[in-house]
Amino acid sequence: MESDLHSIGELARATGLGVGTLRYYDGADVLAPAHVDPQTGYRWYGPRQLADARLLARLRRVGLPLAGIRAVLGAAPGSGAAHRVVDAHLRRLEDGLADARRELSLIRTLIDQRENPMTAAPAELRLTVPAPALAAALDAVRFAVCADPELPVLAGVLFEVDGAALRLVATDRYRMALAEVPLPAAPDTVPQAGTIVPTALADALRALLTGAAEAELTLGSGLVRAETGGHRIEGAVPDLDYPDYRALTRLDPLHRVDVPAADLRGAVESGVTRTLPSGPNGADCAVTVLAVTPDGRLAVPPADAAPTPGEVRVAVNRNFLLEALDAGRPDQLVLELGGPIAPLAIRTPGRDGTFSMLMPIRVPELVRSTE
Repeated sequence: MESDLHSIGELARATGLGVGTLRYYDGADVLAPAHVDPQTGYRWYGPRQLADARLLARLRRVGLPLAGIRAVLGAAPGSGAAHRVVDAHLRRLEDGLADARRELSLIRTLIDQRENPMTAAPAELRLTVPAPALAAALDAVRFAVCADPELPVLAGVLFEVDGAALRLVATDRYRMALAEVPLPAAPDTVPQAGTIVPTALADALRALLTGAAEAELTLGSGLVRAETGGHRIEGAVPDLDYPDYRALTRLDPLHRVDVPAADLRGAVESGVTRTLPSGPNGADCAVTVLAVTPDGRLAVPPADAAPTPGEVRVAVNRNFLLEALDAGRPDQLVLELGGPIAPLAIRTPGRDGTFSMLMPIRVPELVRSTE
C-alpha cells in the first residue's frame, strides 16, 4: 500500500512544508495522513493529499489563520465556502494596508512637526453633522466607555473622521462599540489623529443634541466644540493616543444568525448562568453562553452544559451582553460567532459601521471541546 503513498519527507520536499509543520497540522486536524504505520508511527499521505498540502502551504504564506485553513481544506466542493474564507481574509489584508497607510501619513506629519516645530500648526476640523444621527451614534457606544480611572486614555469616546464618515469608538477592553455618522462629503483636511472626547463632555454633547436638526462640531487644537440651536458646549480633550482598535474589528465568524432583539433579551434574562471571576479587575460576573446549533438556530444553553457535536459556542459577561442589546434600541440583530475564543459581534442590519463586540470568557470545557 505504501508504494501508492507519499512519505512525510516526500510531502515536505514537494510542498516546502517542514516535517514538523506537517506533524503540527496533523495534530490540529487540518491535514491528517491517510495511513499511520502502527509499528513505527510513520505518516503516509495519499496522492490527492499532495494538492491539499500545496494549497495549505500557500494559505500559510498569505497568513490565513489556522481556523481559516481548516475551513478551506474542509469545505465541501462547489459550496463556495472556501472562496468566502479567502475573500474575507483578503478584505482583512486590504484593511490592514489601509491602516498602515493612515498611520504612515500620521507619522510623516509628526516628523514634520518634530523637524519644523515653529511652523507646524495642529489641524482643526469643522463639521456639520445631522444631530439625530450623532445622537444615535453616541447612544450606540456609550455603554462601552471605560470607567477605570487608571485608564484615562479609554475614559471617553474617540471621534475619528474616516472618509465621508465620522466614526465613534468606545472600549473598556472587555467590550467595544463603534458607530458611524455619514458626512455630506469627505473633509479636505482632518486632524492628525482622532479626538478623545471625555465622558462628561460626550454626555453633555448628547444632551445638547436632543431635538436639534444639525450640529456644528469643531475638532482639533486640543478641544472639542459643539453648537446647535443657539447653544454651545466646549471642552478640552486629553493629549493622549487612543489604542489601535481596527485589528480587533476584523473578525472571521463561523456563523451569522438573525434574531429579534426582544427574543434574545428574553432568552438571556431567563437563561441559566454561571459565576466566574472574569469581570473587570477579576471581579465575579454572571456568564451567559450563546450557541449556534448545527441547524443554524441560536440557543442559550446552561453555562455549565457540555456542547453537543456541531455546536459553536461563546461565553460572555451577561450584564455586558444585556447592555449591548439595549444600545441604540434596535429591533433586529445579527450575531456573529467564531467560537469560544473569538469575540462575539452584535450588529444592526442596515448599519454596517455600527456594531459592538464582547470579548469571550474562557470557560475551560468550551475551549477544550475545540482543541
